[in-house]
Amino acid sequence: MLTVDFSRFPLAAGDRVLDLGCGAGRHAFECYRRGAQVVALDRNAEEIREVATWFAAMKEAGEAPVGATATAMEGDALALPFPDDSFDVVIISEVMEHIPDDKGVLAEMVRVLRPGGRIAVTVPRYGPEKVCWALSDAYHEVEGGHIRIYRADALLDRMREAGLKPYGTHHAHALHSPYWWLKCAFGVDNDKALPVRAYHKLLVWDIMKKPLATRLAEQLLNPVVGKSFVAYATKPHLPKAEA
Repeated sequence: MLTVDFSRFPLAAGDRVLDLGCGAGRHAFECYRRGAQVVALDRNAEEIREVATWFAAMKEAGEAPVGATATAMEGDALALPFPDDSFDVVIISEVMEHIPDDKGVLAEMVRVLRPGGRIAVTVPRYGPEKVCWALSDAYHEVEGGHIRIYRADALLDRMREAGLKPYGTHHAHALHSPYWWLKCAFGVDNDKALPVRAYHKLLVWDIMKKPLATRLAEQLLNPVVGKSFVAYATKPHLPKAEA
Protein backbone atom coordinates (compact mmCIF):
# COMPACT_ATOMS: atom_id res chain seq x y z
CA MET A 1 0.00 0.00 0.00
CA LEU A 2 1.78 3.10 -1.26
CA THR A 3 1.13 6.60 0.07
CA VAL A 4 3.36 8.36 -2.46
CA ASP A 5 1.73 8.57 -5.89
CA PHE A 6 4.48 7.91 -8.42
CA SER A 7 2.37 9.31 -11.24
CA ARG A 8 2.76 12.69 -9.51
CA PHE A 9 6.28 12.00 -8.25
CA PRO A 10 8.19 10.66 -11.27
CA LEU A 11 11.06 8.27 -10.67
CA ALA A 12 13.60 7.38 -13.34
CA ALA A 13 15.71 4.26 -13.54
CA GLY A 14 19.07 4.98 -11.96
CA ASP A 15 17.77 7.68 -9.63
CA ARG A 16 19.52 7.69 -6.26
CA VAL A 17 16.71 7.35 -3.69
CA LEU A 18 16.72 7.66 0.09
CA ASP A 19 13.68 6.20 1.87
CA LEU A 20 14.12 7.85 5.25
CA GLY A 21 12.41 6.11 8.14
CA CYS A 22 11.58 3.30 5.74
CA GLY A 23 9.77 1.11 8.29
CA ALA A 24 8.69 -2.11 6.59
CA GLY A 25 10.06 -0.81 3.28
CA ARG A 26 6.97 -0.40 1.09
CA HIS A 27 8.20 2.68 -0.78
CA ALA A 28 11.78 1.40 -0.97
CA PHE A 29 10.57 -1.81 -2.62
CA GLU A 30 8.57 0.12 -5.21
CA CYS A 31 11.55 2.33 -6.04
CA TYR A 32 13.74 -0.76 -6.40
CA ARG A 33 11.20 -2.31 -8.79
CA ARG A 34 11.35 0.89 -10.84
CA GLY A 35 15.11 0.57 -11.30
CA ALA A 36 16.37 3.07 -8.73
CA GLN A 37 19.51 2.92 -6.60
CA VAL A 38 17.79 2.72 -3.23
CA VAL A 39 18.96 3.28 0.32
CA ALA A 40 16.37 2.33 2.93
CA LEU A 41 17.29 3.82 6.32
CA ASP A 42 15.60 3.40 9.68
CA ARG A 43 16.63 3.46 13.34
CA ASN A 44 14.80 0.15 14.00
CA ALA A 45 17.36 -2.63 13.57
CA GLU A 46 14.75 -5.39 13.38
CA GLU A 47 12.86 -3.69 10.55
CA ILE A 48 16.09 -3.01 8.68
CA ARG A 49 17.02 -6.70 8.84
CA GLU A 50 13.59 -7.58 7.44
CA VAL A 51 13.88 -5.01 4.65
CA ALA A 52 17.34 -6.35 3.74
CA THR A 53 15.89 -9.87 3.55
CA TRP A 54 13.13 -8.70 1.20
CA PHE A 55 15.62 -6.82 -0.99
CA ALA A 56 17.62 -10.03 -1.37
CA ALA A 57 14.48 -12.02 -2.17
CA MET A 58 13.42 -9.46 -4.79
CA LYS A 59 16.84 -9.65 -6.44
CA GLU A 60 16.72 -13.45 -6.43
CA ALA A 61 13.23 -13.39 -7.99
CA GLY A 62 14.28 -10.95 -10.69
CA GLU A 63 11.80 -8.29 -9.55
CA ALA A 64 14.24 -5.41 -10.03
CA PRO A 65 15.67 -4.29 -13.38
CA VAL A 66 19.35 -4.67 -14.26
CA GLY A 67 21.29 -1.79 -12.72
CA ALA A 68 18.94 -1.28 -9.78
CA THR A 69 20.56 -1.49 -6.36
CA ALA A 70 19.16 -1.68 -2.84
CA THR A 71 20.76 -1.20 0.55
CA ALA A 72 19.10 -1.34 3.97
CA MET A 73 20.89 0.35 6.86
CA GLU A 74 20.40 1.64 10.37
CA GLY A 75 20.79 5.36 10.83
CA ASP A 76 19.77 8.55 12.58
CA ALA A 77 17.51 10.90 10.62
CA LEU A 78 19.10 13.86 12.42
CA ALA A 79 22.65 12.86 11.43
CA LEU A 80 22.48 11.17 8.04
CA PRO A 81 25.71 9.35 7.12
CA PHE A 82 25.83 10.76 3.58
CA PRO A 83 27.64 13.67 1.90
CA ASP A 84 25.80 16.75 0.68
CA ASP A 85 23.82 16.34 -2.58
CA SER A 86 23.93 12.53 -2.44
CA PHE A 87 20.41 11.75 -3.65
CA ASP A 88 18.10 12.61 -6.52
CA VAL A 89 15.00 11.67 -4.52
CA VAL A 90 14.14 11.58 -0.80
CA ILE A 91 10.96 10.01 0.60
CA ILE A 92 9.86 10.37 4.21
CA SER A 93 6.49 8.73 4.81
CA GLU A 94 4.56 8.81 8.12
CA VAL A 95 7.72 9.65 10.08
CA MET A 96 7.87 13.36 10.91
CA GLU A 97 4.93 13.20 13.31
CA HIS A 98 7.11 10.97 15.53
CA ILE A 99 10.21 13.20 15.69
CA PRO A 100 10.54 16.12 18.14
CA ASP A 101 13.08 17.98 15.98
CA ASP A 102 11.20 17.89 12.67
CA LYS A 103 13.02 21.02 11.50
CA GLY A 104 16.32 19.22 12.01
CA VAL A 105 15.11 16.26 9.95
CA LEU A 106 14.00 18.54 7.13
CA ALA A 107 17.40 20.28 7.21
CA GLU A 108 19.20 16.94 6.88
CA MET A 109 16.96 15.83 4.01
CA VAL A 110 17.60 19.08 2.16
CA ARG A 111 21.34 18.73 2.77
CA VAL A 112 21.60 15.27 1.19
CA LEU A 113 19.21 16.08 -1.69
CA ARG A 114 20.90 17.42 -4.82
CA PRO A 115 19.78 20.77 -6.26
CA GLY A 116 16.89 20.04 -8.61
CA GLY A 117 16.09 16.85 -6.68
CA ARG A 118 12.62 15.88 -5.49
CA ILE A 119 11.22 15.11 -2.06
CA ALA A 120 7.97 13.49 -0.91
CA VAL A 121 6.68 14.03 2.62
CA THR A 122 3.62 12.26 4.00
CA VAL A 123 2.05 12.73 7.43
CA PRO A 124 -1.30 11.88 9.04
CA ARG A 125 -3.93 14.37 7.93
CA TYR A 126 -5.18 16.87 10.52
CA GLY A 127 -8.91 16.02 10.60
CA PRO A 128 -8.84 12.19 10.72
CA GLU A 129 -5.85 12.28 13.09
CA LYS A 130 -7.65 14.68 15.42
CA VAL A 131 -10.53 12.21 15.67
CA CYS A 132 -8.11 9.43 16.62
CA TRP A 133 -6.56 11.56 19.36
CA ALA A 134 -10.01 12.48 20.70
CA LEU A 135 -11.12 8.84 20.82
CA SER A 136 -8.03 7.35 22.41
CA ASP A 137 -5.09 8.55 24.48
CA ALA A 138 -3.41 5.18 23.94
CA TYR A 139 -3.31 5.87 20.19
CA HIS A 140 -0.65 8.54 20.59
CA GLU A 141 0.59 8.51 24.19
CA VAL A 142 3.04 5.65 23.68
CA GLU A 143 6.82 5.54 23.37
CA GLY A 144 7.73 6.53 19.83
CA GLY A 145 4.13 7.55 19.09
CA HIS A 146 2.74 10.61 17.37
CA ILE A 147 3.74 13.81 19.13
CA ARG A 148 2.06 16.36 16.86
CA ILE A 149 -0.71 16.79 14.30
CA TYR A 150 0.20 18.77 11.21
CA ARG A 151 -2.03 21.22 9.46
CA ALA A 152 -1.32 21.13 5.74
CA ASP A 153 -0.38 24.79 5.47
CA ALA A 154 1.94 24.55 8.48
CA LEU A 155 3.82 21.60 6.99
CA LEU A 156 4.19 23.36 3.65
CA ASP A 157 5.47 26.47 5.41
CA ARG A 158 8.01 24.36 7.28
CA MET A 159 9.17 22.80 4.03
CA ARG A 160 9.58 26.25 2.45
CA GLU A 161 11.55 27.46 5.45
CA ALA A 162 13.90 24.49 4.94
CA GLY A 163 14.60 25.68 1.39
CA LEU A 164 12.20 23.46 -0.53
CA LYS A 165 9.72 24.51 -3.21
CA PRO A 166 6.42 22.57 -2.89
CA TYR A 167 4.74 21.79 -6.20
CA GLY A 168 1.85 19.47 -5.39
CA THR A 169 -0.28 17.92 -2.65
CA HIS A 170 -3.04 15.34 -2.26
CA HIS A 171 -4.67 13.08 0.31
CA ALA A 172 -4.55 9.28 0.46
CA HIS A 173 -6.07 6.22 2.17
CA ALA A 174 -9.59 7.46 2.90
CA LEU A 175 -10.77 3.89 3.48
CA HIS A 176 -8.25 3.55 6.31
CA SER A 177 -9.58 6.45 8.40
CA PRO A 178 -12.70 4.58 9.62
CA TYR A 179 -10.54 1.58 10.50
CA TRP A 180 -8.39 3.66 12.83
CA TRP A 181 -11.45 5.36 14.32
CA LEU A 182 -12.83 1.92 15.12
CA LYS A 183 -9.49 0.84 16.58
CA CYS A 184 -9.42 3.92 18.80
CA ALA A 185 -13.05 3.51 19.86
CA PHE A 186 -12.77 -0.19 20.78
CA GLY A 187 -9.18 -0.11 22.05
CA VAL A 188 -6.03 0.33 20.00
CA ASP A 189 -4.75 -3.11 21.04
CA ASN A 190 -8.15 -4.82 20.82
CA ASP A 191 -8.06 -6.58 17.46
CA LYS A 192 -10.83 -9.01 18.50
CA ALA A 193 -13.67 -6.47 18.45
CA LEU A 194 -16.09 -7.56 15.71
CA PRO A 195 -16.29 -4.16 13.91
CA VAL A 196 -12.48 -3.92 13.86
CA ARG A 197 -12.05 -7.46 12.52
CA ALA A 198 -14.75 -7.00 9.89
CA TYR A 199 -13.31 -3.73 8.63
CA HIS A 200 -9.80 -5.16 8.59
CA LYS A 201 -11.02 -7.97 6.33
CA LEU A 202 -12.48 -5.36 4.00
CA LEU A 203 -9.15 -3.51 3.82
CA VAL A 204 -7.18 -6.69 3.15
CA TRP A 205 -9.63 -7.63 0.40
CA ASP A 206 -9.33 -4.15 -1.10
CA ILE A 207 -5.52 -4.20 -1.03
CA MET A 208 -5.29 -7.68 -2.54
CA LYS A 209 -8.05 -7.46 -5.15
CA LYS A 210 -8.14 -3.70 -5.94
CA PRO A 211 -11.80 -3.80 -7.03
CA LEU A 212 -13.03 -0.89 -9.12
CA ALA A 213 -15.81 -0.01 -6.66
CA THR A 214 -13.51 0.62 -3.69
CA ARG A 215 -10.89 2.34 -5.87
CA LEU A 216 -13.53 4.81 -7.07
CA ALA A 217 -14.91 5.23 -3.55
CA GLU A 218 -11.48 6.03 -2.17
CA GLN A 219 -10.80 8.56 -4.92
CA LEU A 220 -14.05 10.33 -4.08
CA LEU A 221 -13.46 10.20 -0.32
CA ASN A 222 -9.75 11.10 -0.25
CA PRO A 223 -10.34 14.88 -0.40
CA VAL A 224 -12.75 14.56 2.54
CA VAL A 225 -11.34 11.94 4.92
CA GLY A 226 -8.04 10.81 3.41
CA LYS A 227 -5.89 9.48 6.27
CA SER A 228 -2.62 10.89 4.91
CA PHE A 229 -1.54 14.28 3.59
CA VAL A 230 1.12 14.06 0.90
CA ALA A 231 3.33 16.96 -0.24
CA TYR A 232 5.85 17.01 -3.09
CA ALA A 233 8.65 19.54 -3.43
CA THR A 234 11.91 20.26 -5.22
CA LYS A 235 15.19 21.64 -3.98
CA PRO A 236 15.87 24.73 -6.12
CA HIS A 237 19.17 25.21 -7.90
CA LEU A 238 21.31 27.92 -6.35
CA PRO A 239 21.57 31.05 -8.48
CA LYS A 240 24.81 31.20 -10.43
CA ALA A 241 27.40 33.55 -9.00
CA GLU A 242 28.12 36.55 -11.16
CA ALA A 243 31.55 36.63 -12.75
